[in-house]
Amino acid sequence: MRWLLIVLAVIGIIVSSLALREHYRTDVSPCDINEKWDCGIVNHSMYAVLGGVPVAVIGIVGYLLIAGLAFRQVYRVLLAASLAGLAFSLYLANVEAHVLGVWCVYCVASLSAISLITLLTIAAVVAQSFRKPVHSSS
Repeated sequence: MRWLLIVLAVIGIIVSSLALREHYRTDVSPCDINEKWDCGIVNHSMYAVLGGVPVAVIGIVGYLLIAGLAFRQVYRVLLAASLAGLAFSLYLANVEAHVLGVWCVYCVASLSAISLITLLTIAAVVAQSFRKPVHSSS
């Protein structure tokens, strides 16, 4: 489970890095697909920055934290972190759907990654709760 979660976190880091590139891009976005799919519009909007920090940077840092927690197999803490990331991603998806009216491919990929991470982490926490504690014989 640990390595699958780490792979998903790396995917999150990659798509967040691509979104960050879009944030600073000045030419035409390569993911300007049509009027409903345009990463440039999303990543240049006022919603793409929180406290002066691009949300893509927040995503990169969050996925690095998730990868570290997954590596250490601290699943209960990872669950809290992934739920926070999922809530933030759902908020941003709501902005894309109802405020901007435009979707970002990278943002949707990130939402998919954090959704899978959260589901797998829930499964890991539930599985841990059913395991018998290991007692060492002294």
